[in-house]
Amino acid sequence: MIRTLTLLLILMTHGAMADPVSGAAQALNGLRAQNGLPPVALSPRLQKAAEAHASDMAKRGYFSHRGANGTTIGTRVKRTGYRFCFVAENIAKGQKTLAEVMESWANSAGHRRNMLSDQARDFGLARASGNVWVMVLGRAGC
Repeated sequence: MIRTLTLLLILMTHGAMADPVSGAAQALNGLRAQNGLPPVALSPRLQKAAEAHASDMAKRGYFSHRGANGTTIGTRVKRTGYRFCFVAENIAKGQKTLAEVMESWANSAGHRRNMLSDQARDFGLARASGNVWVMVLGRAGC
């Protein structure tokens, strides 16, 4: 127990852990509503995938949709137990606030397409040290 708490404190101090982003659902669903789309719901499994990828990129110092171990978003999401028929990922680095990263993604055709996909039903959004952001959108089953 003490070892686990010590490790957790070390990781938090060094910023290796990604955090859920407060206000993410409101920001994303606001954009979707402006475009006549239904809201998406926060998914604990997609959140876990977003946090893990953001943390890995921050810890290892890379920036890519492909994981350091070669994984794709599909593989990372499946590992959480989320069985999808649609999945998409947005990544960003350097934006200091949720508003900044949402604006960046909204002004990028590919990222905007992901956020406004009519296939998306669920999402997760995380931010790691160094302002590394990961959003995962998905739809289970279908």
